[in-house]
Amino acid sequence: MTDPFALSRRGALGLMGAVAGQSLLPTAVVAATASDATATRWFSTTARAPWQSRALPALGGAPASLFASDATVRLDTPRQTIAGFGGAFSEKGWDALNVLTPADRHAALSALFGTDGCALSLCRTPMGANDISRRWYSYDETPGDFALDHFSIANDDDTLIPFIKAAQAFQPDLRLWASPWSPPTWMKKGGHYAQAPAWPGQPDTGIRPDQYGKEGQDSFLQDDRYFAAYARYFARYVEAYAAKGIRIDTVMPQNEFNSAQPFPSCCWTPEGLARFLPFLGREMDLHGVKVFFGTLERGNADLFSHVMADPKAAAVVKGIGVQWAGKGALPLLRSRFPDIELWGSEQECGVGTNDWHYARYGWKTIKQYFDAGASAWNYWNIAMPEGGWSGWGWPQNSLVVVDPARRSYRLTQDYWLIRHLASHVRPGARAIPVDSFLGFDDQLAFRNPDGSLVLVASNSLGQVQQVRYDVGGRTLALDLPADSLNTIVLPASALA
Repeated sequence: MTDPFALSRRGALGLMGAVAGQSLLPTAVVAATASDATATRWFSTTARAPWQSRALPALGGAPASLFASDATVRLDTPRQTIAGFGGAFSEKGWDALNVLTPADRHAALSALFGTDGCALSLCRTPMGANDISRRWYSYDETPGDFALDHFSIANDDDTLIPFIKAAQAFQPDLRLWASPWSPPTWMKKGGHYAQAPAWPGQPDTGIRPDQYGKEGQDSFLQDDRYFAAYARYFARYVEAYAAKGIRIDTVMPQNEFNSAQPFPSCCWTPEGLARFLPFLGREMDLHGVKVFFGTLERGNADLFSHVMADPKAAAVVKGIGVQWAGKGALPLLRSRFPDIELWGSEQECGVGTNDWHYARYGWKTIKQYFDAGASAWNYWNIAMPEGGWSGWGWPQNSLVVVDPARRSYRLTQDYWLIRHLASHVRPGARAIPVDSFLGFDDQLAFRNPDGSLVLVASNSLGQVQQVRYDVGGRTLALDLPADSLNTIVLPASALA
């Protein structure tokens, strides 16, 4: 049996499936991941057999009639430019990876960021504590420190920074974007990092009822002095990370600004964000950092429209990050703001099952975003310990799961889902529409800068499905395995 990532015995055991006893170790992955700019390739994944290399049939002649193809890949009408695929760095993720031996940690990181793995290229990192941090912290908890004399990123020196640097070793051009879950507590009306009491079974945070936040109200203190200090806080963060050799490409002002959570969070109104954005934009312009609006987790496009109705705020916003229920707003966001870049900013995190069912749901969600014009997709947890428990008490999925007792890891079903897209769709690719009046609409297509075509096709049926694609006037007939995801790569030479 071939070992795709040169794992030790512990690491090889880690490639076992999310369901006990199901091996997820491919048998031909070395050939499948070999770099060959002129080769046609087909990789297929089912619940029990990921990333299988399959023989790709040669392109045939032109379809004999309108009904001789099931779907048409519209090479002549490229759509949005792809910024990249990635996941989110976290403290608990780095702690999990550090349980592994150096060799196994290197192998896991290679599977995520290496060119023979997912090649993740656009990732998220938190500004201060999030729900996957070890505990609450901000970069300046000294009350009234408007000059930020006590600002420090020292907390990140043994977690987030080495995690990012380890990823950069495999992906030197890795792009990063950042957002806070909560500002420093002294900048908030309630003076607490959370906005709501703990859910049943979660650890008590000590928050009082008078400190609760509420959706539709601003928890951030609405005063220019606080706006200016918070904008400088972002700038100090960008500067401090740059001094560590880590460039922050983009920032968003607040994670899930509508949600009052029992973990680090802060409610804002659209009007409050519109007041803050010009302050943030001025600081970020000095550092060449883009500002996106987000993250939007409500299916209400008016929340964004209200911000964009303010000319000073609209001048700052270059894009929008959307996640969770925000996907319900995608059609209106695209129609109202066709020139605004749209990112899928967080895959819905599941409950730690890491199973094929949830990977299937993830595929549908990803397709919904790219069909709506998204240019980027971010998974949530890159790595988590077994069980996926957050710092505030609930389980979540991840791309890599670490078993601390055995010092081993496994690549989850979600990992293979993301790999089907991220491994071959390069930054700068164009999304390509695929039309079908016969109902064969379960695929995404992309044209890379080198001219190669990447077709990611799903078969959700419990039986083999033949699909005949018209690709540039030639026929590609595929027998898609039952209940499978498939990545097909056609080099530019095959499309000439």
